[in-house]
Amino acid sequence: MSQVIQIVRTPADLRAAMAAWRKAGLRTALVPTMGALHAGHLALVAEARRRADVVAASIFVNPKQFGPNEDFARYPRDEAGDAAKLREAGCALLFAPEVGDVYPPGFATSVKLAGLPDVLCGAARPGHFDGVATVVTKLLATARADVAVFGEKDWQQLAIVRRLAADLDLGTDIVGAPIVRDGDGLALSSRNAYLSAEERVAAVALPRALGEAAAALQAGDDVAAVLDTARGRLAAAGFGPIDYVALVDGATLVAIGAPTPGARLLAAAFLGRTRLIDNLAV
Repeated sequence: MSQVIQIVRTPADLRAAMAAWRKAGLRTALVPTMGALHAGHLALVAEARRRADVVAASIFVNPKQFGPNEDFARYPRDEAGDAAKLREAGCALLFAPEVGDVYPPGFATSVKLAGLPDVLCGAARPGHFDGVATVVTKLLATARADVAVFGEKDWQQLAIVRRLAADLDLGTDIVGAPIVRDGDGLALSSRNAYLSAEERVAAVALPRALGEAAAALQAGDDVAAVLDTARGRLAAAGFGPIDYVALVDGATLVAIGAPTPGARLLAAAFLGRTRLIDNLAV
């Protein structure tokens, strides 16, 4: 596509652009990202275009969701390349603020949910989902889009966003888009760029272990034994530490003892210095 993508930097400019679209009678969509865009992100844009007349995307590496020893400083950034990808994907607007635009001097508010952020990735990364919830609430309240699209790869994040949007009556329909995978099954992630060539080969053990576990659960095997086997397969492939391999209710994230409608099998583990996550419906 040859269209020009509009780039705005401030919440006020994002609010004005989205309001102008609504005034023109257009259905609007928002795709929040942290940049370093890959085919998975562009699939979110494609889903948003199916559901709306115009699509805005955001790129913001949110410092509030990174812990003190995490990868905020080295997280990959390529705004020019990302803007070109969004333009080609049919995105009409890019919101790319600086940290000071989102958290100006004196900013003192945090959005915290009960329960959902305290398990799984939240237990391994304290405070992470408070940062996610705060920035997503700001984005949704500012944009007031009809629909916002998030990837299912971070299932816990998706569940949290759905809950906060409903609890705070933000008026935006939250849509989850399916995971996009490489040919060998590894879920696409900006952090995959951190993997060495050897680690990239080993990383496929994560989706394979989950696939085997899902099949075993559907066959009626004991849940605890299946999860232990999956952890063992990951450890044998070089993963460690393994934060969790869990079978949970997809909405509440509560651990369950048998597959039920809406159940989700989730895992998070380190391969070298890179933390990978993945999940499957069961």
